[in-house]
Amino acid sequence: MDLFFYIAAAVAILATILAISGRNAIHSLLFLILSLLAISVVFYLLDAPFIAALEVIIYAGAIMVLFIFVTMMLNIGLEHKQEKKWLRPQMWILPSILAAILFIDLMLALKNMPTVVAGKQVILPKQVGISLFTTYLLAVEIAAILLMAGVIGAYHLGSQKKKVLHRFLIKK
Repeated sequence: MDLFFYIAAAVAILATILAISGRNAIHSLLFLILSLLAISVVFYLLDAPFIAALEVIIYAGAIMVLFIFVTMMLNIGLEHKQEKKWLRPQMWILPSILAAILFIDLMLALKNMPTVVAGKQVILPKQVGISLFTTYLLAVEIAAILLMAGVIGAYHLGSQKKKVLHRFLIKK
């Protein structure tokens, strides 16, 4: 089991380094998604399947798709010449290899995982939902407001505004 953990951790570290050092915003976001998926495999291997599922659904799914949508909406780092370059197969080799390693690692880990008798307390998703929307309601609402403010701020910063010159400043 340790081997699978180290493979998933290595993929997570490599994908994170590629996400940080990337020059293209979209590529960096895709590597960050791969890193989050690798971290969810690590959580699963540490006997935390619910956290692993939440990692995939919330972080790799919802939030990263939101980031990609905002990045593409603002047209950050996109050039028309590069779009044709992305369609070439050599651009997809490294991300495909990392994703394949992660997928094979997860499948082998699932195949070789021993059956464990549950002696621990099981926390159901319903209990987590009730806790989020009763005890931690204020934190959830603040996080939602912060995400919305970030999207609105990014939209306004990225939108091109017309420069209006006063009639006395216009050279004739």
